[in-house]
Amino acid sequence: QVQLVESGGGLVEAGGSLTLSCAASEFTLDDLDEYSISWFRQAPGKATEGVACIGTDRTQYYKEFAEGRFTISRDKAKNTVNLQMNSLKPEDTGVYYCAAGPGVGMWCPSIRVAGIIGSWGQGTQVTVSS
Repeated sequence: QVQLVESGGGLVEAGGSLTLSCAASEFTLDDLDEYSISWFRQAPGKATEGVACIGTDRTQYYKEFAEGRFTISRDKAKNTVNLQMNSLKPEDTGVYYCAAGPGVGMWCPSIRVAGIIGSWGQGTQVTVSS
């Protein structure tokens, strides 16, 4: 079962930047290159929503609010998927999660919450102050 671990969250002022990292659990050591990897977030009192996805061919997909501000990338040497977030806004506040999905089909292009492979991790908190 794929288990991923998120890190890199924190408190930042509006307009600032953060880079989140998604790594395979030390217990499973999955090769992230075998999966599409998406980032999701959950704001207080709101449903989980997709943010960005990177396919096995490194094609990137973004939700509209993330386009132009966020960049998803793979670091093969570190076996991680990173989410660089710039020009952060208070409405970007929430818990950010990463998850693996199938390498083919519409899961990645649609940045779908349902259909992840494995389980949800603990997430990493991002707080953007105004």
